[in-house]
Amino acid sequence: MDPEIRASDAEREQVVLALRDHLLDGRLTLEEFSERVERAYVAKVHGELADIQSDLPARWEAAAPPRRRPTRVTAALFAHVVRRGRLRLRGSTLAAAAFSDIDLALREAQIDAATSRVNVVALFGNVDVYVPAGVDVVVGGLAIFGHRRDWGRDEARPGAPSIRVRSLGLFATIDVWRVPPDARGDYGALIRLVRDGDDAPELEGP
Repeated sequence: MDPEIRASDAEREQVVLALRDHLLDGRLTLEEFSERVERAYVAKVHGELADIQSDLPARWEAAAPPRRRPTRVTAALFAHVVRRGRLRLRGSTLAAAAFSDIDLALREAQIDAATSRVNVVALFGNVDVYVPAGVDVVVGGLAIFGHRRDWGRDEARPGAPSIRVRSLGLFATIDVWRVPPDARGDYGALIRLVRDGDDAPELEGP
């Protein structure tokens, strides 16, 4: 196929679907998927679409790589716990904090299904969940004497996987941060970046 031939909308959608298959097979992290989808939707010619998949096997040649053990629970008691890296989400995971802080970074997570659930329980603590922008994130739950806040641009792409965050907080703060795929830095820098681009976050609780 001539790499200089202009790409159609249907061809871009085919690439996105192929990327989603590789995400669910464990070859791409959520952040890698989000970044490549952005490139696919702005690609103008076949060569650009091919470059996006150049390090991935053809779908009919694909064999699932070895998988890590799923991340079921992240818990903290009178502590500060950071969970990050190529975590594996299989169905659902729980983050529970009591008199503690948890940073749960899902930007490099591997997922097994199109829909994953993150359940958050916080008592006199703080839980921050970081997800890549472009993924379909649905946030809900209850905050009593605290805040549940949803930050960042809700701009999920068609075909993107879904992460459903369900929270219960008592005297606690629960924040979900949609981080641009190319953002780098420590958690403080990422939070400032998302806040600067989000003038009106949703606030819940007294």
